[in-house]
Amino acid sequence: MSLVARTLVSAAPRLVSVRSVAAGTRAESFDGAGHSFSMSSRRRLPHVAPQGKWLFVTWHLHGSLPHGVYPPPDKASSGRAFVWMDRYLDHASTGPLYLRQPPIARIVIGSLLRGVELGHYDFAGFVVMANHVHVLLDPKISPSRLLQSLKGFTAREANRMLGRTGETFWQAESFDHWVRNEQEYLRIVAYIENNPVKAGLVGHAEDYPWSSANPEQRLDTIVEAADTSVRATAENPAFTPPRITAIFSE
Repeated sequence: MSLVARTLVSAAPRLVSVRSVAAGTRAESFDGAGHSFSMSSRRRLPHVAPQGKWLFVTWHLHGSLPHGVYPPPDKASSGRAFVWMDRYLDHASTGPLYLRQPPIARIVIGSLLRGVELGHYDFAGFVVMANHVHVLLDPKISPSRLLQSLKGFTAREANRMLGRTGETFWQAESFDHWVRNEQEYLRIVAYIENNPVKAGLVGHAEDYPWSSANPEQRLDTIVEAADTSVRATAENPAFTPPRITAIFSE
């Protein structure tokens, strides 16, 4: 297993889908080292966010993961199942791939940055792949409300542009994990921004156009913290994730 894959297996033990257990239930599971953790499954994100906690969220296009494929029976932990799903989506050549169209990707990124501007959340990293989205954010409102708003607006605008108004755009399920510490935060940022490299789309993370790693997406970024970037925190022993306010620039 690659370093990136191992990173997410350890970093995301509670990345879950409603297909794994019944909605609203909790179950005990185990990671590869045999440590137990609590796994939750739900169609919506929680209504209340722990103060100061960063949230890693992934969602994908409706129909991009064929029915019955996920979760794979041989991937016992939710972290491993998530990595399998992400690899599947990264290399999919069939199914909906609307997000690789620049106008659709811009809709998603513009909506993400608008949420920061409105004070709904701060974010530390994002990537828009052909059929799914990864975001690391610090919610300032109900996580359930903010994701519903993000998905609802982008679905309407994308469908309008694609001439498929009224059709389902996003899959109802989403995957989420509350970040536990600095090391995990940095690993998840790296995972998000290196996703296009892992998928074989670019040689360097900053070359991918629809990612926080690309400076063209954050030309007008204002960092309201002592550090001027997420990467700078790696050299700062007193970890304080930056508050980011970004204005979308094409």
